[in-house]
Amino acid sequence: MSFHVVTGAGPTGTATALLLAGSGERVRLVTRRGTGPEHPGIERIAADAADADALTALAEGALSLVNCAAPPYHRWLTEFPPLAAGLLTAAERTGAGYVMLGNLYGYGPVDGPLTEDLPAAPTSRKGTLRAALWADALAAHRAGRARVTEVRASDFLGRGATSLFGFTVVPAVLAGEPVGYPADLDAPHSWSHLGDVAATLVAAARNEASWGRAWHVPSTSEDSAREVARRLAAAAGAPEPALTAVAPADLVRSGDEVLAEVEEMAYLYDRPLRLDSTRTEEVLGVTATPFEEVLVEIVRGARS
Repeated sequence: MSFHVVTGAGPTGTATALLLAGSGERVRLVTRRGTGPEHPGIERIAADAADADALTALAEGALSLVNCAAPPYHRWLTEFPPLAAGLLTAAERTGAGYVMLGNLYGYGPVDGPLTEDLPAAPTSRKGTLRAALWADALAAHRAGRARVTEVRASDFLGRGATSLFGFTVVPAVLAGEPVGYPADLDAPHSWSHLGDVAATLVAAARNEASWGRAWHVPSTSEDSAREVARRLAAAAGAPEPALTAVAPADLVRSGDEVLAEVEEMAYLYDRPLRLDSTRTEEVLGVTATPFEEVLVEIVRGARS
């Protein structure tokens, strides 16, 4: 029976572990506290993924090592490098295919659709970090020390989605309350459903064509933030959203240390952002979940 290691039991790690286990494969789900969903095919293990020795022992014999773990957003610069080093070392030692969950930060500001072959051109600290983590992994792949791939998603949508929109706009809209969002509210924007992120991670882990390159998650919607809020309210039977644009600097003045980190990423929200996923759809066979289904999932999750 196939055997995979998934690190991180947040929304994406949980969805990925359940998708693998639901198809009859064994999963070791590694988190610091041994948390995660209950499923007969999932073995929940308490360990630190930054500990290369511990992770190597857990990943010995695994087909893939899928990382969905990440430090708290405001501690990325100090805690992500040792986490990534532990994961890559374990992949090199065990031969497990290393599937990284990434994002769009490394591209920097881009006019036009984002494709996987764009060069890294980060303009932020977090973007520089993400580009460096992929560059290190890719260098190990090209040197024959590991098999690596990266799945890149845009802003998450779905039940429990940990994105700026997910934890600011979504609860306010469902509660019928006004809310500010640091964006051009009418700019088209690609949104990644958590289930589609998991599906792309699993497809990349299973496909030999995935190694040594990056893949984009197919977008469930390219609606603007205002339109997403409007459609969410309609799906929930909530009042018309009172959504207003705020300056990114306002997040810094809020005093919230996580929100303060968003300011340097403002370029992702002040212009159109479209993610080209043609290669993922054609090679990995992943297609996006219909947006209406995502809206229903969000509403049901909030009500439960």
